[in-house]
Formats: sequence, C-alpha cells, structure tokens
Amino acid sequence: MSNSSTSSILKSRSAIVFILFAIIAVLGVWTFIEWGINRVYVPEGYSMRLRYKGPPLPLLPGYNTPESKTGFAKLDENGNILEKGVLQEMLGPGRQFVSPFYWERELVEDIVIEPGEIGIATSKIGKSLPQGEFLVDGELGETEFKGVLRKAFGPGRYRVNDYAYEFKKITTTSVTNGLQIKYAGWVEIPTGYVGVVTNLASNPTTGALKGIQDSVLPPGIYPVNEKEQQIDIVEIGFREKSIKANLKMDANGQLLYDQSGEPMIADDDSGISFPSNDGFPINMDFTAIWGITPAQAPNVIRKFGNVDAVETKVVMPQIESICRNIGSKYGAVDLLVGDSRQEFQAMTSDEFRAVLLEKDITLSYGLVRHIFIPQEIRIPIQQAFVADELTLTRVQEQATAKTEANLREAEQKVELEAATVQVETEKMVAKAIAEGEKTAQETIAETQRIVAGIDREISLLEAKATVMLGEASAKTVQLLEEAKADKFKLAVDAFGSGESYNKWVFASGLPEDIELNLIFAGEGTFWTDLKGFSETMLGKQAQETMKKKP
Repeated sequence: MSNSSTSSILKSRSAIVFILFAIIAVLGVWTFIEWGINRVYVPEGYSMRLRYKGPPLPLLPGYNTPESKTGFAKLDENGNILEKGVLQEMLGPGRQFVSPFYWERELVEDIVIEPGEIGIATSKIGKSLPQGEFLVDGELGETEFKGVLRKAFGPGRYRVNDYAYEFKKITTTSVTNGLQIKYAGWVEIPTGYVGVVTNLASNPTTGALKGIQDSVLPPGIYPVNEKEQQIDIVEIGFREKSIKANLKMDANGQLLYDQSGEPMIADDDSGISFPSNDGFPINMDFTAIWGITPAQAPNVIRKFGNVDAVETKVVMPQIESICRNIGSKYGAVDLLVGDSRQEFQAMTSDEFRAVLLEKDITLSYGLVRHIFIPQEIRIPIQQAFVADELTLTRVQEQATAKTEANLREAEQKVELEAATVQVETEKMVAKAIAEGEKTAQETIAETQRIVAGIDREISLLEAKATVMLGEASAKTVQLLEEAKADKFKLAVDAFGSGESYNKWVFASGLPEDIELNLIFAGEGTFWTDLKGFSETMLGKQAQETMKKKP
C-alpha cells in the first residue's frame, strides 16, 4: 500500500473521530443546558407563570420583538411570539423545560377556596367597561374588560394567573340598614325561610333587571357575589302578636281580682282602650295570627324592608285602629253579652283580614281575647244574669221533678207489662205443649196404621211369590223333560230309526283300542242264547251316554 493511500485513510479516520467527538460534545452541552439550566420542577399546588423577554444578545433571533402594550404576550396562529409579555396560559405541576435566557419564570400558588368561603375575581387587564356597568361577564382567561367578574367562585382549587386576575376570598358579609339586613358571600338559607334577591345590576345573560326580584331562593347554600346581589333571609309561616292590658298583681306575683271576680287593670291606657258609644271606658285584649307566604316575601321586602317592620308598622297599628273604630260604635253592655259581642268579634276579624290582604300579608285568625267592662256596668249585668240563671235553674228543677215522676210511672208500667207478658207467655207455652203431645199421639197412631197396612201388603206379596216360584219350578221340570224327549226324537229322526241310533251310541261308547274277535256260533251253542244281547246292551249304553251329555 502506498504512503498516499495510508495518509488518506488516516485522514478519513481522524475526520470520523472528530465528528463523533463533536456530536458527543454537542449532546453533552445540550444535555447540560436542557437538564441543568432549562429544567425546573413545579410542585403540586403551584403553577408557573412565564414572561417572554427575548434573547440576551442582540445578534440572536427575536431580540427586536416589541413589548406588549397590554402586558400579555401576543402570539400568531402558529404560536410564534409577536410581542413580548406574560403568557396567559401557565404551566402546571411537574417537570418543565423553559430557558431562563428567554423567559422569566415564577411560581404562583393556586387559589384554594375552602367550604364556607367564596372567591371574587377582579380582572386587571382588558378594556374599560361601558358607562354605567361595573361587572365583567365571562370565565377566567376569557374576559374582555377590566373589573369585578360577575361569577362567584365556590369552594375548590383554581389556577389563577395573578398578573391578570386578583382573587378575594370572603365568607358571609352583611349590610345593615335600620332593621333590614342583607347578606352576600357564603349565604345559607335555613329551613322555614326563603331568600329575597336584590340585584345591584342588570344581568344581560339571564335578563334579570336591577332591583328586588319576584322569584325567591328556597332553603339551601348559595355563593353570592356581593357586587352583584344581596339576599334578604325572610321567615315564612305564621306568627302570633297579642296586645294585652296590664293587670294588677300582689307582692307574690298573683293576679288581683275585684269583688265580682274579674282581674283588675293596672293601667287604663294599656291594651286596646277606647270609649263605648255610651261613654264608658273599655279595655280589651286582641291576638292576631298572621304571616307571609313565599310569594308574598318579595313585596314585604319591597314595601316594608323586613318582617319585623311589618309587625311594627302594619299589624299592631291596624289592630288598635280597627278595634277602636268598630268598638266605639257599640255600647258597653253590647260588648259584654248577647249576639252583639259575636258580631263585634266577626267584624273586627274580617276587616283586619281585608286590610292585611291589601298589603300582601295573610291573616289566619284575629281573636278578641277579653273585654274589660267597668265594674259599675258589669256588676248589675252579672247580677241580672245570675237572677236569670237562678230562674232558669228553678224551672229546670221543676222540669226535672216532673220528668222524674214520669219516669217512676213509666217504670211501674214497665213492671206491669212485664208480669202480663210473663203470664201470657206461660199460657202460650202450656197450650203449645198440649197441642204438641196431641199431635205426637196422632202421629204414632197413624204410623202404626200405616205399618200394619204395609205388613199386610208384604204378606200378600210373599204368598204370591211362593205360588209363582212353585209354578216356575214345575214349569222348569216340564220344559226340561220335554227338551230331553225332543232331543231323543231329533236324534232318532236323524239316524232314520231307533236301532241305528242305538248302534251309533254303542259305537261312540267303545274305547279306541278295542279288539274284535269273530266267534262262530251255531245253533245249539252257547252264543246262540245270546240273541238279543246286543240290542239290550246298546239301548242301556245309549241311555247312560245321554245322561252325561248336557
């Protein structure tokens, strides 16, 4: 191999080694920069806010990128930065790789809203709101204007860019105006109550106008933005209000009574006081059972401010006014007794109900509890009533005595009727027993007569049966004999003669293995004397055969 070839090979190897070392050096530098300088760890519960500041040296690309007027970086469709500023999107927890030469990096803690709190966000960037508006619509990162966001944020964790938004955490806030208390923030409406909503601004999304809303919130928990709404918590249902006169008491706290047994009034102006139409001072107690429904709650807040104001401004003044106006038309006696007392009760209750209904308040009952009449009027009336009651008592006693006499007479009549009924009953029982015994004897005699007739019929039937059985037996024997005779006659007729028949009977009676031997017999021998033997034997054998056959 020549020296030139060897030199070329050595140069090529050197170039390769140099390239490898260069690659390794570049990778090392890149790893050092990326993992040693650019790498940053974002812990849980934090986010990383980035601000693009451009390259550190003038010769590097992007050095002349203009600053953003809004403070936020402006990007094109491909994500290239057109203006320097803060990125709206933040990086979440974990390992992130961001060059500190191009970016300012800052950890931002997440906003945590605990139960019982709400978050109110304020946008610090964007356009100014139009004249007359002070709430910003939209979600975090999507707002267009500067100002307080309409949305209230409930419990949870929120990743909030603090360069763009400021968060304020509040619990329950209240605004007191006289007797009226309005709530916002974390508002809890308990059972038995409703929430009357007051909008501080119109809501173009829902179409709700500014002011008290006609729809109410049912019991529950609500996050309410204090800049948008306030809530009046209104108790629903009925409540009792009584106006009573002050009564005198002794040192032990016991009521004092006058000589007629009525409680004594300590203050003539207490309770509901008015003069009767005949000039006597009257004091009375009155109880109203009144309340509001959920549908009436908004009007109550709109007209009176709260429920307590209804009691002080409407219920109590109307009770006193109505009772005085109607009661002053009656005399003292009319208010104490008779149908006029019931009429007064009905008129006051009806008028009170109508007045409250005009003001969107419901009356369940309006009750006149007690009317205090002056003693100089009450005692004569009570004495007259006592006299009347005594008279009625005497009349009633007389009626009772008369009724008792009638009762005794009726008891005696009952006893007499009971004895009469008992005698008549015994008589009817004896008669029924006698008639029963007579009927029983007649039944027995008739039964015996019927039995005797039946016995006679049975005897006749038995005799007739005996005769018929005898005749049947004789007839049976006759028929059997005739049948036998006919049988022999038919057999003889079939063989042509009696002799032939006898021979057939004889032959039929012979055994199958019989042996016949011919014996010559001449005249004068023994066998000649046997003439007629065959006829005699055959005839007897035929008779025995016929007996065996059925």
